[in-house]
Amino acid sequence: MEQTWNDLLFAHWPLPPQIVRPLVPPQLPIDMFEGRSWIAVTPFHMSGVRVRGLPPIAGLSDFPELNVRTYVTVDAKPGVFFFSLDAGSRLAAWAARATYHLPYFFARMRVELGDTVRYRSIREPGAQFRAEYRASAPVALRKPGSLEHWLTERYCLYTVTRGKVFRAEIHHRQWPLQDAEAEISENTLAHSAGIELAGAPSLLHYSKKLEVLVWRLKSIDKPR
Repeated sequence: MEQTWNDLLFAHWPLPPQIVRPLVPPQLPIDMFEGRSWIAVTPFHMSGVRVRGLPPIAGLSDFPELNVRTYVTVDAKPGVFFFSLDAGSRLAAWAARATYHLPYFFARMRVELGDTVRYRSIREPGAQFRAEYRASAPVALRKPGSLEHWLTERYCLYTVTRGKVFRAEIHHRQWPLQDAEAEISENTLAHSAGIELAGAPSLLHYSKKLEVLVWRLKSIDKPR
């Protein structure tokens, strides 16, 4: 799959790993940075989504998306585990759920672009998000070993289906991160996954545009 991720916000909160561990399938080892797990809420909007070599399909190629995620490592390969993925296209949510076995949901979403991005998502009363965010510094590539690099430079996703672990490889250039400012006025997405995010996020980063390739899921044959 080819896709472009636009106007993305990384909003990160640290949590003790003992809070995150029961919420992630036991087959996936929780990843930690200096003894802490991290949860991210990431609003953005997709464009140019298509099977590589084929033209875009109406209703599947351009839509907002909003993720809640944490970080895991399997066989020494760092990756991402998603608690939820909300999409502004009902067809895209259905197709991604069927193809990648990920917890995709359709949500009513609105994105207003400008110097400040205004973002609103409503899936249900307990899964809503409203924020305004903007870049506050120039692009800076983060160095290996830094927390920002550890959080963002992950080139696969993991999911567990019927006791088996699956991995999808993801390829892109290093994230062109900018420090960011955000006013998050409503955020109950993590709560719907059983996670309480207290207070403002500890880290905020913005990325204007990133072109991405995503491969098909492959089983890595982890036993139940």
